[in-house]
Amino acid sequence: MKTPAARRRSPLPVLVTALRTEHDVFALRRHVKTLTEAVGLDPRDQVRLATAVSELGRDLLRPAVMTAVFDVQQEPAALRTVLQWNDDRAPSPESLTAVTRLLPQTRYEPAPAGTPTRAGRIEIVFAIPELAARDLDLEQLRGLLESASPTSAIDDLRAQTRDLIASLQEAHAQRDELERLNEELTETNAGVMAMYAELTVEHKDVVERYSQEHELALTLQRTFLPTTLPQVDGAELSVRYLPAATTAEIGGDFYEAVSTPRGLLLAVGDVVGHSLQAAMVMGALRHALRAYAAQDHPPHVLLEHLDHLLRLHQPGWTATVCIALIEPGNTRLHIANAGHLPPLLLTGDTAPRYLTPHGPLLGIGLPQPVATEYAVEAGSRLLMITDGLIETRDDPLDERLDLLAATAVAGPEDPDALCTKLLDTFGTEPDDDIITFAARLTPPPPT
Repeated sequence: MKTPAARRRSPLPVLVTALRTEHDVFALRRHVKTLTEAVGLDPRDQVRLATAVSELGRDLLRPAVMTAVFDVQQEPAALRTVLQWNDDRAPSPESLTAVTRLLPQTRYEPAPAGTPTRAGRIEIVFAIPELAARDLDLEQLRGLLESASPTSAIDDLRAQTRDLIASLQEAHAQRDELERLNEELTETNAGVMAMYAELTVEHKDVVERYSQEHELALTLQRTFLPTTLPQVDGAELSVRYLPAATTAEIGGDFYEAVSTPRGLLLAVGDVVGHSLQAAMVMGALRHALRAYAAQDHPPHVLLEHLDHLLRLHQPGWTATVCIALIEPGNTRLHIANAGHLPPLLLTGDTAPRYLTPHGPLLGIGLPQPVATEYAVEAGSRLLMITDGLIETRDDPLDERLDLLAATAVAGPEDPDALCTKLLDTFGTEPDDDIITFAARLTPPPPT
């Protein structure tokens, strides 16, 4: 443990004086003024220390002697004043409070209870400029103190009067400055309030414009999405679209459901980006998918056609699309996935599984693998989503996918109720658009 360095003081005190009479207190004040000026304190600090010592001297004055000791400390540079006595006198609470308010560094040490000699002391250590302490000529200072001793109480009274006038002048100057600052503050406050009122009106307009633009964007985006879902025997379909809550721009999430010669085609996709252009690219892809599907192309060929269309007419844009083709009879399905989140298959008592095989996202010109084929048991449910439902900034995607699967297993079997459950669980104040597309498949009734 490092011990603090001892304070270095001058070998002998600069001044030791006894206080017995009022005249001694007058002299003490003059000594303090001379000392503080010599060590480089500014006039305000000179008055503060002189006033504090005079107040304590008068309060503690008794016929018995009291000693005042002054010395100069080198490290740290400070002027040290000590009043000490060997009887039961003590400063009044009023006097000590007034001095402590002037100089918080004042330290009063009363005599310990039960000691034979009741001695007490008050110490005031006042920091001074280091250069002044180092260059101070103590002998010269002692001579200066001796020559500056007051000759009468009148001299000290005149000195106190000059100090008082100087303090009053400083107080008046400070009061005038405070009044000027208060006027400026009042003017500034009035300006701030006026600006606040103006901003409040502007903010209201911005909120109203934002709400109008947000509603317009949502209305426009809905025109790019299907208005109805096909009615297919043995297939119960439900879809939810929830726009992002934090932006007026529209995104590129889309879904599609269409009956084709090969079976029921379900698709969920996402054009990368949030803007009117992203929504227009999304609309073009969805309508192209619907047109290509009518030409009886297999799922992976549909994705390749969409990739070619995207690179030809919207270079630089990319998108993810997952296609599920359910064969007639609803007993087999084919999954072709271009970089999208995997669909979730829920089958009876079997553990849920993500259908993970996939190819590259659209817009980069890479070939798509042939769709993967899966058997479908009666009552199986297929869930397709966009990433806005589960992705967060802080949680790993695998953990969120596991949570989605657990929620879907424990959720209702009805597709519409399942979509509602998932939005209630994951879709609070979304940062991105959300699509949940659920299907429950059973063999169609015999004809």
